[in-house]
Amino acid sequence: MKQNAPLKHFTQTALQGLFGLLPVVIIVVLILWLYGKIDLLVNWAFRLVGFAPQKHEFLWFMLVIIVFVFLLYIIGHLMKTRLAGFLESLLEKIPGYSTIKDIIGIFNSSKEGENQVLVVAIRGFAAEGYNIGLMYSQKESIIKDHYTVTLSMSPIPNGGYMFEVHKDNIYVIDTATFDDNLQYLLSMGVKSFAQIVQMEPKPLEELVLLTQWLTKHQK
Repeated sequence: MKQNAPLKHFTQTALQGLFGLLPVVIIVVLILWLYGKIDLLVNWAFRLVGFAPQKHEFLWFMLVIIVFVFLLYIIGHLMKTRLAGFLESLLEKIPGYSTIKDIIGIFNSSKEGENQVLVVAIRGFAAEGYNIGLMYSQKESIIKDHYTVTLSMSPIPNGGYMFEVHKDNIYVIDTATFDDNLQYLLSMGVKSFAQIVQMEPKPLEELVLLTQWLTKHQK
């Protein structure tokens, strides 16, 4: 068994690196794809007005960047309007769209409202102790005053369990993000959660109860 220990350690470490890079890779691929499309559009616009892009490379590059940033702003603004809701209803008719959207949304730590990802501590399933998990939504469960909390497996978070937990047993770690929780799972406890979020351990009473968090953020 000891002979396989180095190989097991190498495999686990490599998988940790893979899962750690996955959100970054997805974002980079999307950005490069969008940048490429804008680059082609600006190239076409230059030729339309009689400019040769090869002779104005700096101007070409700056215009692509400006259009790219402006497009991101427009998309972000539209996400808050009714038009976004209409487009969303059309896209949801495409098979698989909702699933893909939910998967991508998991990696988005900037979401607000009822779909914000929260890192929480819940009362453990033994006589004592607590578990650290995630709330992907702050919508109330089918059971009154209960909310859905997901506990992922470690070190590879490719599975887990969902629990309906009473709101009085849920404490929000408001300085933590989805990425922090992922690092915690991949470390298998080698790093404490306090180390990962770079804060001093707190008494339980100093953590924010879910009811308090909801009152503050959902007015």
